[in-house]
Amino acid sequence: MSGDPDGGDTSVERLTPVVRRLILLRHGQTEYNAASRMQGQLDTELSELGVQQAKSAAGALAEKRPILIRSSDLRRARDTAEALARATGLSVDTDVRLRETHLGSWQGMTHLEVDDAMPGARARWRDDATWAPPGGESRTDVAARAVPVVDELVEALGDWGSGESPVVLVAHGGVIAALTAALLDLPVQRWPVLGGLANTSWVQLSGHALPGQAPRWRLDVWNASAEAADAAIQ
Repeated sequence: MSGDPDGGDTSVERLTPVVRRLILLRHGQTEYNAASRMQGQLDTELSELGVQQAKSAAGALAEKRPILIRSSDLRRARDTAEALARATGLSVDTDVRLRETHLGSWQGMTHLEVDDAMPGARARWRDDATWAPPGGESRTDVAARAVPVVDELVEALGDWGSGESPVVLVAHGGVIAALTAALLDLPVQRWPVLGGLANTSWVQLSGHALPGQAPRWRLDVWNASAEAADAAIQ
């Protein structure tokens, strides 16, 4: 049995895992969302409903006392993140790697317009994480640029995991699904099991690791919302 110089056993302390909480929040509604129009990396703004959704989500997530907020630089995500910043007193830094999937020639088209132009293509896109729209990115492409954001935060934030407070990344549905699948190390053919996220819904993951080791991520919550949190309290 190992111990410290005073005779106390330190093995338990050394083997205590670090648990890092990570929340991935989707932006509020935009007019493109309401019209079933493909946004991709087009820089759209929140609708009036989206602004209210952002405030509601901010109220719920502020109670978790996040230690850091990072956002996609696209306005719909950044404005959603700023609502949380106002509720917590934190600032927001942005990262282009959290942008939505680039949808190539589909950007700006409605779902029906894409279906007319390329019958069956949207279904293939949903079912195959390696397939990309013409001129765009696949989900595996998106994960390749987004995962390093989390890895770098693990390295940089020495206090992440010292309590229950999460890091919050504010991004987009496609990025969040790809990032979650990659962090969970799901086989690529199983990535489509993660369904769509509603506006201002979030994902929570926990990264478990012994000190000095890379975390193994577990899925705690998928598609949570402020409305669901309020219902649970009542």
